[in-house]
Amino acid sequence: MPVPVESMMVTTSTELPGYRIVRNFGIVRGIIVRSRSLLGLIGAGLQTIIGGNITLLTELCEKTREDAYELMLQHAAEHGANAVVAMRYDATEVMQGVTEVLAYGTAVQVERIS
Repeated sequence: MPVPVESMMVTTSTELPGYRIVRNFGIVRGIIVRSRSLLGLIGAGLQTIIGGNITLLTELCEKTREDAYELMLQHAAEHGANAVVAMRYDATEVMQGVTEVLAYGTAVQVERIS
């Protein structure tokens, strides 16, 4: 089983301070496609009447991003990477009420700079 990539070894930057990139494995990604449930939509609709943060949708978005992120880390580990640089998120509405969330970056092997 591949050694998982730790979250502290993921950055939106193109380099990881204190480490040197010794191998590039290419782009890795985690894709999640989620739909909102009818109950969730009703609850979110009620929250919009009150105003402020719509917690039901915030929690759904956060969980979806977390799942996509974890899949990206698994994909990186399967390639033998111990870090991911240039990490990003993207989201696309596939159809009404159905959204794709993509976490992606470049899987690399790094070593600590002495």
